[in-house]
Amino acid sequence: MLVAERYEMIVSLVNERGSIRVSELSELCQVTEETIRRDLDRLETAGRLRRSHGGAVSVKETMLHPEIPYAVREITNADEKKRIALEAIKLIAPKDRILLDASSTAWYMAADVPDIALTVLTNSIKVATELSSKERIEVISTGGILAQRSLSFVGPLAERSLDAYHVDKVFLSCKGVHLDRGISESNELQARIKERMIGMADEVILLADSSKFGVQAFTHVADLSQVDVIITDRRMPKSTIEELESRNIKVITV
Repeated sequence: MLVAERYEMIVSLVNERGSIRVSELSELCQVTEETIRRDLDRLETAGRLRRSHGGAVSVKETMLHPEIPYAVREITNADEKKRIALEAIKLIAPKDRILLDASSTAWYMAADVPDIALTVLTNSIKVATELSSKERIEVISTGGILAQRSLSFVGPLAERSLDAYHVDKVFLSCKGVHLDRGISESNELQARIKERMIGMADEVILLADSSKFGVQAFTHVADLSQVDVIITDRRMPKSTIEELESRNIKVITV
């Protein structure tokens, strides 16, 4: 494969998936990871993609664009998300009032959380449906505009409905986590409702696999100073963990 052909393949893969890791590109292009890193540096200089922690992200992330369909998000980094969800469940105590966002990781939590006395507030149709068979869990769903790709309620009505409640813990994910620029989302409506969720909780628990770190998406959600706990995977660099812990953020790796 010619270098120019490899460049086009890399850009095509990044744009198709939104983000991709160096290790995956190395395998797909059949070259070393060091070669891929050099390729990504050149392609970033040319403005064709952006480097992120451990890989690259599409430059489309810097523009407002439709959300990734739920069915796609559900299978992206699924193993990491399931492990993160199981660890997050350990932080839930009987009689807690919690909020679950419309992320696929929150849905994995809803699927595995035991049927104990809980109040769960959510803007996710998938989460509410998953919890409907658990008799001891009281489920409260927001109204609002239905975002069809994420099967979630967003918009002013959904945001106002959250104002009526206060929760012990909020569990949420995001599109990007940046040490300097904080938490971000690709969609303005999703960013605004997650900003509101963070403001109504005693404890903010961010569910984010390591591929999301170093990424800055289109819309700012919140500063990292508003996060209490981050649950991520074991690929997270030790230096990043130490930096987060120095800011009094508890980091749990699974």
